[in-house]
Amino acid sequence: MIEPVQLPSPWRDARLTVVVPTYNEAGNLPVLVERLLALPLPNLTVLIADDNSPDGTGEVADKLAIEHPERIQVVHRPGKEGLGRAYVDGISRALDGGAEYVAQMDADLSHPPEALPGMLGALLSTRAGVVIGSRYVPGGQLDEAWPLYRRALSGWANLYVHTLLRVRIRDLTAGFKIWQADALRDIGLERVQSNGYSFQVEMHYLATKLGHTILEVPIRFEERRDGASKMTTATKIESALMPFKLRSRHRNLDR
Repeated sequence: MIEPVQLPSPWRDARLTVVVPTYNEAGNLPVLVERLLALPLPNLTVLIADDNSPDGTGEVADKLAIEHPERIQVVHRPGKEGLGRAYVDGISRALDGGAEYVAQMDADLSHPPEALPGMLGALLSTRAGVVIGSRYVPGGQLDEAWPLYRRALSGWANLYVHTLLRVRIRDLTAGFKIWQADALRDIGLERVQSNGYSFQVEMHYLATKLGHTILEVPIRFEERRDGASKMTTATKIESALMPFKLRSRHRNLDR
């Protein structure tokens, strides 16, 4: 586990909301929240968007919110509508709540919470629109336990999207990042139509089309500690078709 960067004031006091979509993450969520609240970021809050998890993740989230009422908010969604819809809902609520910066991360402990202060410092020092925790820039790492087929799928997906969209981001499918609130408002979440993991690609594509600076910093990506991957055949099909839809849907979008 890395040591979190100690940011100077007033950077450390920034209003950062971490949006965490959940579906069947009851075993991982308490560990993630404990690590997030231990970071040297006193105004960090966590917004959990749960898609009515049958394993009781929503109830676990409610208990955590009772224990930390000033720092944890829970959104109970009616059912599993996809990662993209959960993020649009959660990020919209974070912006409405006054967040200056919004982070995205998975609940399965694959993304290191301790990297967030350094990512926030990179965002503030460069005035980038978004900072991505990247597996595929120099210094980025993949857990040795990550299955070979997942490595191949991730590498192929990035190459495929690069070829079709010509976006200059090495980790196009990354789900760990921090956004400037103004960049998110400029993108306009009402434009985003992806339901599954292709949400990440669509957001990166929109940020690029609108001219926002995108910075990638290296992280170590860990294999999930508990539960199962949510990647389905339908999700893979949506992800394969999405680049074609994006080129058509946003062809006239420019700064």
